[in-house]
Amino acid sequence: MTQKKESVAAKVVGVVAALAASWLAQRLIDLVWRRVLGHKPPKPEDESDARLAEIAAAATLTGAAIALSRVLATRGAARVMARR
Repeated sequence: MTQKKESVAAKVVGVVAALAASWLAQRLIDLVWRRVLGHKPPKPEDESDARLAEIAAAATLTGAAIALSRVLATRGAARVMARR
């Protein structure tokens, strides 16, 4: 029973870490995009005049950064929980 509780705790910590990392990655992308291009990255729901290349670049960069941050956060949380 104790191992099951630890497993649930590890999953919860992993999910929280992944969500926080995803949020932070998105904020960082928004900040860098604004500084480099002078405006926010295009969002799917925006009806702006953004070019397809810019939309594809924003989607690719955002997807890759969030996926990487989630993996790293989840692995880091698993390592921390394993040390306990």
